[in-house]
Amino acid sequence: MRFGLDLAQQRMPFTELIARARFADDAGFDGIWGFDHYQPMYGSGPGECFEGNTTLAALSGHTSGVRLGLLVTGVTYRHPSVLAAEAMTIDHASGGRLELSLGAAWFEPEHRALGIPFPPTAERIEMLDEALTIIKGLLGGDDFSFEGRHWTIERARLHPLPVQRPHPPIWVGASGERKMLPLVARHADVWHTFGDPPTIARKAALLDRFAEEQGRDPATIARAASLSLSEPWPEVRANAEALAATGVGYLVCGWPSEGRSRVEEFVEQVMPDLRGA
Repeated sequence: MRFGLDLAQQRMPFTELIARARFADDAGFDGIWGFDHYQPMYGSGPGECFEGNTTLAALSGHTSGVRLGLLVTGVTYRHPSVLAAEAMTIDHASGGRLELSLGAAWFEPEHRALGIPFPPTAERIEMLDEALTIIKGLLGGDDFSFEGRHWTIERARLHPLPVQRPHPPIWVGASGERKMLPLVARHADVWHTFGDPPTIARKAALLDRFAEEQGRDPATIARAASLSLSEPWPEVRANAEALAATGVGYLVCGWPSEGRSRVEEFVEQVMPDLRGA
């Protein structure tokens, strides 16, 4: 089992983000995870909320081993060619530590407030499918053209190539069974989802079938989920073990309301056993 730490990237100064990232790096987490929003999602009134990809680029200079990702990048926020260029840049800035994640976006109030178009769900899923095709094509190093419903790319090329070849690992955040899981099967190196273990196990079986229909070995798609650290430690252990039994091999640990001391207890008392299980 591998573990990431969600930095809970809102309503805190940038110095605290740096401190949490360095802590995760020193504590042996495999990854640190921010989010892709421009306004706080929770709480009331104004609060700090730093842009996701520039935050990852900055944190790459304050860490040395931990991998870097956003859970997850919203397809509506950037043209896919811009996201591909940002990903290439962060991959180089970090020495090949980027996890490139995408999803169909969901936080409609933020879109409305900032004037960002928020198409219907089906259209956003189409956009995500096209964006993943474009990003992989642009990170391949050759001239790339694509004509889709939402975007057109004409003989485009990005240089340099990313450090990680053929591209940084692509995560897709998805729960929908009819359209999103087939998209995961086409594009993802890692599938991240939410839900209880029985739900994840059922959806994992569907993903296996969709992958086989796409001519892919289901084992080539890693499975990831999220883990709360606020329950009693026996319950946290049981939750992690139940998720592992569904095939999940990566858990993103939420930053608990109890603060850093709670994460330190997890690192000392729980994480080593789960890693060795």
